[in-house]
Amino acid sequence: MAELTAKAYAKINLGLDIVGCRADGYHLVRMIMQTVGVADELEFTRTQDGQITIETNADLGKASDNLIYKAIDLIRKGKGITGGMRVRLMKNIPVAAGLAGGSSDCAAALKAMNELYGLGLSAEELAAYGVRLGADVPYCLMGGTAISEGIGEKLTPLPCAPFAHVLLVKPPVGISTKEAYAAYDREVRHEHPDIDGLIRAIGEQDLHGMCACMGNVLEPVSIAMHPAIKAIKEKMLMLGAAGSMMSGSGPTVFGLFDNEDAAKKAYDEFRAALSDAEVFMTAFT
Repeated sequence: MAELTAKAYAKINLGLDIVGCRADGYHLVRMIMQTVGVADELEFTRTQDGQITIETNADLGKASDNLIYKAIDLIRKGKGITGGMRVRLMKNIPVAAGLAGGSSDCAAALKAMNELYGLGLSAEELAAYGVRLGADVPYCLMGGTAISEGIGEKLTPLPCAPFAHVLLVKPPVGISTKEAYAAYDREVRHEHPDIDGLIRAIGEQDLHGMCACMGNVLEPVSIAMHPAIKAIKEKMLMLGAAGSMMSGSGPTVFGLFDNEDAAKKAYDEFRAALSDAEVFMTAFT
């Protein structure tokens, strides 16, 4: 096999809690992760020239700083591979949005190296590579609905979340994950989400119960930096969302709707009111 195409799906956090901190500074988390239908599109071609090249429709900075490049290079060095890879990336997931677009692309690159070079790496071996590149990468290798613990490397699959129409709104700002966690550390008091309640509601396929338990400990500090996040969340609920929350470290806000007409109306409203925002209507995958 010389070529492979893949989709790298965005994720949202239905719950995000910080439960501790390691001696090396990494935060210990307990999160409920969920893939949604917005996806980057990638084409991988195995080459003989030993080069890693990335062609993309987005400005992602220096190629060697990109997680796709790092994933390919990590496996090449680990397995003594001298061949190269050409990657074409159609970026659809917003950058620096709290949707794990970079981590999902990274996961796709790890899988592509495994397939195109016939390495026979297991899911566990790929995840071990992935966690060296980013805390969300092991989850992005698996996808679906899952509990993520530790620094993101401990994953437990859950039943599929109850169906919902998902509206994503990313205001025209970016938030550094490092910056958000640093701001969290400076705060003394935190309101922790009910992760166990979320797990029960998912198991019972109770969308409204799930929404009642959703929470993100990073949301208050990100709202303090960008109040637009709170305004979008409030408007989501006003327009009929069963629940709304910021994903990851933000700034993307998602709304979960049990009514398709309400979701479509909210989509149109946000598109009209926030011309500089990125707005998507999708669903869980």
